[in-house]
Amino acid sequence: MNKNDSAIVFCDGGSRGNPGPSASGAVILNQDNEVIEEIGKYLGIQTNNYAEYSAVIVALEKMHELGIKKAEFFLDSQLIVRQLNGQYRVKNANIIPLNAKVKTLGAGLSLTFTHIYREDNTLADAIVNQVLDSQK
Repeated sequence: MNKNDSAIVFCDGGSRGNPGPSASGAVILNQDNEVIEEIGKYLGIQTNNYAEYSAVIVALEKMHELGIKKAEFFLDSQLIVRQLNGQYRVKNANIIPLNAKVKTLGAGLSLTFTHIYREDNTLADAIVNQVLDSQK
């Protein structure tokens, strides 16, 4: 496997109000910690958890485009990490299809999901805020 086959991914989602105007952000880095892709997406009026899941989905979609087969994901939402790792069930009807989409997109890939503190997720958080600020 060459170094372009694996990545480090920081994901974040945010909602100003819950629900409220929402966005997702993801940063994909190579194994040398160089940014290879930044993705931001405005989601309309959604919840924070919806935005967090959407960030993982846009990152996985971009990984497929780039041919990345292995990634370490870092998120500051402990709930989403625990759901993606199978420690917690997904009960919210709006989140169930997003969780299923993550599983579909992640099939055949080698993925890990790790919780980090918000202050360690500044790259993805900045993208979320940039997208939300551009909607004013």
